[in-house]
Amino acid sequence: MLTCIVVDDDKNTTKVFSDILELMGLQIVGQGYNGDDAVSLYEEHRPDIAFIDVIMPQKDGFFALEKIRECDPQAKVVAVTADFTLETQQELENMKISAIIYKPFNPNEIKRVLLEKYEINVI
Repeated sequence: MLTCIVVDDDKNTTKVFSDILELMGLQIVGQGYNGDDAVSLYEEHRPDIAFIDVIMPQKDGFFALEKIRECDPQAKVVAVTADFTLETQQELENMKISAIIYKPFNPNEIKRVLLEKYEINVI
């Protein structure tokens, strides 16, 4: 079973996104609410995939992605964001983000990303 962490500053979003992933057959090994949480959860659990919000107070998803890449350059990190700006998209691509899921997300988009980017076919 694939393991995941989900990090978003909105606790409801974290819960809903985690619930969707669990219904698809993925195991949630950690949930967090800021960039520091993302880094510590990644280091502790070494999940197969990390789903991380980009815009968060204090330390954001860019911080988390940078730190995760330092400890594991091959990490599969998916940005989950409502920021549709070209600047953010380019910055994420420059940081070698694995994929981007835009909010409001839906299960079909999550399935598409998992299949296209990782060849993971979920329920």
